[in-house]
Amino acid sequence: MDNILENFKKIKSNIEELKPQKPVYVVAVSKTFNLNHIKPLIDFGHEHFGENKVQEAMSKWKMIKEENSKLKLHMVGKLQSNKAKSAFQIFDYIHSLDSQKLADIFSKCEKENSKKISYFIQVNIGNESQKSGIKIEELESFYNYCTKQNNLNVLGLMAIPPNNSYTKKYFEHLNDLNKSLGLEQLSMGMSSDYHLAIKYNATFVRIGSLIFGSRS
Repeated sequence: MDNILENFKKIKSNIEELKPQKPVYVVAVSKTFNLNHIKPLIDFGHEHFGENKVQEAMSKWKMIKEENSKLKLHMVGKLQSNKAKSAFQIFDYIHSLDSQKLADIFSKCEKENSKKISYFIQVNIGNESQKSGIKIEELESFYNYCTKQNNLNVLGLMAIPPNNSYTKKYFEHLNDLNKSLGLEQLSMGMSSDYHLAIKYNATFVRIGSLIFGSRS
């Protein structure tokens, strides 16, 4: 378990060496790992954790979040609209907002519960048919729909670039799109490419295996 803290501290040190322009939040992606495996990082005082399945997040985090109000849970996977209400109950950040249907559900949840959470719009930056996300040409109108019509707190954009040698180009493009909308936060970069993402102004990096080890 000690190596989890060592891994985490090394990542934090690496980020400091990059001298980012804005604070960078490490979302420790804890999907598939049980709470005992994650607990050293919680006890250390880390606050931001990521899950990609609503049911797993509810069963794993509900009780400990009630005990520790500082913990912030991030939905980093694809979100089906039939799971959105449950996601609203447990997550503080949604990184995969990508449809008007989801935006409508979350807007309704916020009004009914007098509670606000934070969102990233997922962009299909590589225009891949198998990936979720808003098409680039539809982004501005969708952003306006989310913020002006539904009053959602959209912090920034999120993307998972294609797995090829053009990652730099995609990060640069997403950063430009984020700036064009005047957004302050940017969710991009994972274990393999977070250094590069931070060079293009990522403020939330989603890191799992580099912290917790490989998944079975």
